[in-house]
Amino acid sequence: MSVLVRQRIFLVLLATVAIVLVTDLTLQEITRSAVPAVATAPIEQTEPIVAPPLFQYIEVMDSCGPYFEGTCVHVRSGPGEKYPVVTRLRTGVVLKVGETLERDGRTWYKIAFDEPVRYPERVSRNWYVAGEFVRPFSDEGIINLAGGTRASSTKRILVDRSAQMLYAYEGDTLFMQERISSGLAFTPTPRGTFTVYKKTPTRYMQGPLPGVSAQYYDLPGVPWNLYFTREGGVIHGAYWHDKFGKRWSHGCVNLPLEQAHTLYLWADVGTPVIVRD
Repeated sequence: MSVLVRQRIFLVLLATVAIVLVTDLTLQEITRSAVPAVATAPIEQTEPIVAPPLFQYIEVMDSCGPYFEGTCVHVRSGPGEKYPVVTRLRTGVVLKVGETLERDGRTWYKIAFDEPVRYPERVSRNWYVAGEFVRPFSDEGIINLAGGTRASSTKRILVDRSAQMLYAYEGDTLFMQERISSGLAFTPTPRGTFTVYKKTPTRYMQGPLPGVSAQYYDLPGVPWNLYFTREGGVIHGAYWHDKFGKRWSHGCVNLPLEQAHTLYLWADVGTPVIVRD
């Protein structure tokens, strides 16, 4: 092949490559102009969801009965058997934990009384409870109804004073039916339509109550409280009696311990409470 022929072939190949490159660039330009630009929306900055703080509690499980029958769990003034006994706790008491300590291979819980106590002189020393007799658990603590809102669910609680029964409904479905003890004749549970405005897993209840009752009582760790009147109307568990089905309280609605716990977990703040005869 002569030099002239080879030069001609090289020029043809070079021209072909040039045509291909020009065509590709043209197609890219057409494609870019045919596709509209997409505006990128700014990413919204959302506030992180903060879980409510949890507090530590204990529930007395293996102790004496409502009338102190059997062996009771002792509360001591310090974390050990060498410290004097302050009081006795019955099964079902729920208390808030202020501190957890380990002493001689045993767990001890120092009890916190950070809610208002009517007669604080009755709690003049520290309280310590040994861990082997209790069930520790976590809870949000006091939950209040904020801003006058109402529960969005269809839950409601009906208290029948004549029948001494409590009924809990979700819509038309019966969730619970249980015997209660409402207020005695001189301290009746008020009739009307109310709202659960506060929940707390424990409350120290004491008497006498000025203007209500002259009876002395001292009940630490009353469990599973659903407050429905500002005057102290509460649905709660009762560990100090077994008279359910009879009027027995100072105006509250007493439930057996297990049912009170179940209702406490089920009911929301804002749940309506209807008390009737």
